[in-house]
Amino acid sequence: MKDRFNDVVKHLLESGIFLEQAIEILEKGMIQGALERSTSNQCAAARLLGIHRNTLQRKMVEYGLTLPGTRGRARRKPAGRAGSTKGKKSGVA
Repeated sequence: MKDRFNDVVKHLLESGIFLEQAIEILEKGMIQGALERSTSNQCAAARLLGIHRNTLQRKMVEYGLTLPGTRGRARRKPAGRAGSTKGKKSGVA
Protein backbone atom coordinates (compact mmCIF):
# COMPACT_ATOMS: atom_id res chain seq x y z
CA MET A 1 0.00 0.00 0.00
CA LYS A 2 2.80 2.40 0.94
CA ASP A 3 4.55 1.71 -2.37
CA ARG A 4 1.38 2.52 -4.33
CA PHE A 5 0.94 5.74 -2.39
CA ASN A 6 4.57 6.70 -3.01
CA ASP A 7 4.00 6.10 -6.73
CA VAL A 8 1.01 8.46 -6.63
CA VAL A 9 3.12 11.11 -4.87
CA LYS A 10 5.85 10.70 -7.47
CA HIS A 11 3.29 11.03 -10.29
CA LEU A 12 1.78 14.19 -8.74
CA LEU A 13 5.20 15.81 -8.37
CA GLU A 14 6.18 14.91 -11.93
CA SER A 15 2.86 16.31 -13.20
CA GLY A 16 3.46 19.71 -11.59
CA ILE A 17 0.60 19.33 -9.11
CA PHE A 18 1.07 21.59 -6.10
CA LEU A 19 0.47 20.37 -2.54
CA GLU A 20 -2.78 22.33 -2.15
CA GLN A 21 -4.18 20.79 -5.34
CA ALA A 22 -3.07 17.30 -4.28
CA ILE A 23 -4.77 17.70 -0.89
CA GLU A 24 -7.99 18.81 -2.60
CA ILE A 25 -7.89 15.82 -4.97
CA LEU A 26 -7.32 13.41 -2.07
CA GLU A 27 -9.97 14.96 0.19
CA LYS A 28 -12.60 15.10 -2.53
CA GLY A 29 -11.96 11.49 -3.51
CA MET A 30 -12.07 10.23 0.05
CA ILE A 31 -15.23 12.20 0.86
CA GLN A 32 -17.00 10.96 -2.27
CA GLY A 33 -15.91 7.38 -1.55
CA ALA A 34 -17.04 7.57 2.09
CA LEU A 35 -20.43 8.99 1.07
CA GLU A 36 -20.93 6.24 -1.51
CA ARG A 37 -19.82 3.54 0.94
CA SER A 38 -22.19 4.86 3.62
CA THR A 39 -25.08 5.24 1.15
CA SER A 40 -25.09 9.04 1.64
CA ASN A 41 -25.28 8.86 5.44
CA GLN A 42 -23.19 11.86 6.45
CA CYS A 43 -22.70 10.73 10.06
CA ALA A 44 -21.43 7.32 8.92
CA ALA A 45 -19.23 8.92 6.23
CA ALA A 46 -17.72 11.30 8.79
CA ARG A 47 -16.97 8.34 11.09
CA LEU A 48 -15.24 6.52 8.20
CA LEU A 49 -13.11 9.61 7.57
CA GLY A 50 -12.39 10.26 11.26
CA ILE A 51 -13.81 13.79 11.15
CA HIS A 52 -16.81 15.55 12.68
CA ARG A 53 -20.04 15.67 10.65
CA ASN A 54 -19.90 19.48 10.58
CA THR A 55 -16.40 19.33 9.12
CA LEU A 56 -17.65 16.91 6.46
CA GLN A 57 -20.52 19.25 5.56
CA ARG A 58 -18.18 22.26 5.41
CA LYS A 59 -15.79 20.42 3.11
CA MET A 60 -18.69 19.26 0.91
CA VAL A 61 -19.75 22.89 0.46
CA GLU A 62 -16.14 24.03 -0.02
CA TYR A 63 -15.54 21.46 -2.78
CA GLY A 64 -19.02 21.74 -4.31
CA LEU A 65 -19.79 18.09 -3.58
CA THR A 66 -23.32 16.75 -3.57
CA LEU A 67 -24.72 13.62 -2.03
CA PRO A 68 -24.77 10.65 -4.39
CA GLY A 69 -28.16 10.44 -6.06
CA THR A 70 -28.98 14.12 -5.52
CA ARG A 71 -28.48 17.17 -7.67
CA GLY A 72 -28.43 19.87 -4.98
CA ARG A 73 -25.83 21.10 -2.57
CA ALA A 74 -24.91 19.38 0.66
CA ARG A 75 -27.82 19.28 3.06
CA ARG A 76 -27.38 21.49 6.08
CA LYS A 77 -29.53 22.17 9.07
CA PRO A 78 -31.20 25.59 8.93
CA ALA A 79 -29.63 28.31 11.05
CA GLY A 80 -31.38 29.20 14.29
CA ARG A 81 -33.76 32.12 14.31
CA ALA A 82 -31.87 35.37 14.54
CA GLY A 83 -33.01 37.61 17.37
CA SER A 84 -35.20 34.94 18.90
CA THR A 85 -35.86 35.57 22.59
CA LYS A 86 -37.65 32.28 23.26
CA GLY A 87 -36.32 30.87 26.50
CA LYS A 88 -34.18 33.93 27.26
CA LYS A 89 -34.76 36.17 30.22
CA SER A 90 -35.01 39.85 29.36
CA GLY A 91 -33.68 41.05 32.69
CA VAL A 92 -36.73 43.31 33.17
CA ALA A 93 -38.81 42.52 36.26
